[in-house]
Amino acid sequence: MFTGIIESLGIVKAIEKEGENIHLTITSSISKELKIDQSVAHNGVCLTVVACDEYSHVVTAIQETLDKTNLSSWQVGELINLERAMKLGDRLDGHIVQGHVDQIATCVDKIDQDGSWLFTFEYDKKMNNITIEKGSITVNGTSLTVVNSGINTFSVAIIPYTYEHTVFKNIIIGSIVNLEFDVVGKYVAKLASLTN
Repeated sequence: MFTGIIESLGIVKAIEKEGENIHLTITSSISKELKIDQSVAHNGVCLTVVACDEYSHVVTAIQETLDKTNLSSWQVGELINLERAMKLGDRLDGHIVQGHVDQIATCVDKIDQDGSWLFTFEYDKKMNNITIEKGSITVNGTSLTVVNSGINTFSVAIIPYTYEHTVFKNIIIGSIVNLEFDVVGKYVAKLASLTN
């Protein structure tokens, strides 16, 4: 379980393919504090640490993960958001995030608003995921509030701190991002579909 509050940035240092899986070596300021078998969200994708040392850690992504996220497009040198799983009793500063990406989206607009940035994303509506105005959404692991909710689009407003301390500074029009929709909203939508 995560909160969507990004703890650190990491850099992809190596990508190794083994069968259908890929092993990703990530360097970060928190790598030295990690342990094998620990869950860490990488751009919102919950991955298990399989090796670590003072400077880096290794995670493995299987085909299911590669099919549903943007991990297959990662390249050496890519900057990614990192968050360790929350501790029981910690404050929940973002919202409940599972680290289970629902689908990807494309950045279709980025507007500099002279002190903040407005990003708009478009996603495949066939997956039946929804956003609501002022609801929660996770973009590349970052807990955000939805504005301008549409049928298969939404926008998020990014403050300077978030812009500088997450991968948002590298997101441009055409960038592919990971989305996790609000888990409570998903259950409500599922229950509503069963009663119709």
